[in-house]
Amino acid sequence: MNNTIRTIVLFGCLALLLITLGRLIGGINGMWLMLGISLLMNLGVYFYSDKIAIMSAGAEPLDTKKYSLVKEIVSELAKKAKIPKPRLYMSANPQPNAFATGRNPAHSAVVVTEGLIRNLDREEIKGVLAHELSHVKNRDVLIATAASVIASVVTTIASVMRWGMIFGSSSNENRNPLGELFAIIFAPLAAVIIQLAISRSREFEADRSGARLAGGGEGLANALEKIDYVSKQVPALETNPAFANLYITNPFGSEGLGGFMAKLFSTHPPVAERVARLREIK
Repeated sequence: MNNTIRTIVLFGCLALLLITLGRLIGGINGMWLMLGISLLMNLGVYFYSDKIAIMSAGAEPLDTKKYSLVKEIVSELAKKAKIPKPRLYMSANPQPNAFATGRNPAHSAVVVTEGLIRNLDREEIKGVLAHELSHVKNRDVLIATAASVIASVVTTIASVMRWGMIFGSSSNENRNPLGELFAIIFAPLAAVIIQLAISRSREFEADRSGARLAGGGEGLANALEKIDYVSKQVPALETNPAFANLYITNPFGSEGLGGFMAKLFSTHPPVAERVARLREIK
């Protein structure tokens, strides 16, 4: 299934999820209301998901004079990949990380953290940026960003509903307590499952194509090891958990889950597995 079809399916899942929430909570009227909201949200996610993702990271336009190295590497890689040069942003986050966003290569952006520039050398930064530009070239940034926005919105709706159940009036005849309870429990879970279904496979592909773009996998392999190590020591500031799947590695890690559960509920493949695959690339 190519990324265009995946995107259509994702937007369809969003509409279905919201319509189901509306039906459970407000009956037929709620269903029609949520249908209208889902149409507006799909349009908003398509055109503004990149801005939402950038805002979630607290990022500002990159100072290309101060960080000329990033500008030079991105210009070189974008030319080699035959895609437009993306807009560049910097997050003050001290944890090393990066992500790409945008609805297509002509409307794309790459966000890097201050921690990435401070902790990685030139070849490692090049490997990371090649990975992110591969996401842009592979046209999987829209679907990943959309999944993050959807997860954030659905989680917010569920949170509002939870507080509504606690403090709402029991005299409201239109309320469906069982439907509300079902939505509160399963809607966020559905959003997470959508994220997980999208995230992990695209990381392996971006690693492979990023290694080819950078001229080898060693720089990215070293970068992933260093990012993983430093991230365990430095907290993830200015990071919305709903957008964790966008980053080159999960800013919040998954060590606490352990083994099978870590793999099942992680938005990214294990770093050790990614590094091993990269070092097999000649």
